[in-house]
Amino acid sequence: MPNWGGGAKCGACEKTVYHAEEIQCNGRSFHKSCFLCMACRKALDSTTVAAHESEIYCKTCYGRKYGPKGVGFGQGAGCLSTDTGNHLGLNLQQGSPKPARPSTPTNVSKFAKKMVDVDKCPRCGKSVYAAEKIMGGGKPWHKTCFRCAICGKSLESTNVTDKDGELYCKVCYAKNFGPKGIGFGGLTQVEKKE
Repeated sequence: MPNWGGGAKCGACEKTVYHAEEIQCNGRSFHKSCFLCMACRKALDSTTVAAHESEIYCKTCYGRKYGPKGVGFGQGAGCLSTDTGNHLGLNLQQGSPKPARPSTPTNVSKFAKKMVDVDKCPRCGKSVYAAEKIMGGGKPWHKTCFRCAICGKSLESTNVTDKDGELYCKVCYAKNFGPKGIGFGGLTQVEKKE
């Protein structure tokens, strides 16, 4: 049946959308006032909308409902999201049931449980987190601990060497562990015995 005298129907309210108030998304038309996230009702625009079939969401709600789940898939850098989205009407438990929790001793704090798999710095022995990790000699180091063991100079990937689990600058390594003699940087001239 032809649509006489009007525009397309709004994907949210099913009323006629006229050209002056039309926003299109996924081939559907919406009123500007109806272009809202289906979960949290936040106003959307072309940069914040995430469409799934005939539904539109803000990127946050879309991620909660359809994005990856589990540790490491939080909303910000290094966070663990425990938001279930229930207050937004999202049912996130549609897939498989939650895995069983591993048994841990009752005297371990919640904070300590989270720290189980964190790498330790060989120099200071403290935990090394992703934001401060530098790899050297096959081990994780703090940026502040990534220094020559002899002279204390800050190291980079271009001037680092390792021996027996310790880091050295190329100069200190050559002086202490490199070949000795004329032409090898250790001695510049033959010393005369008096």
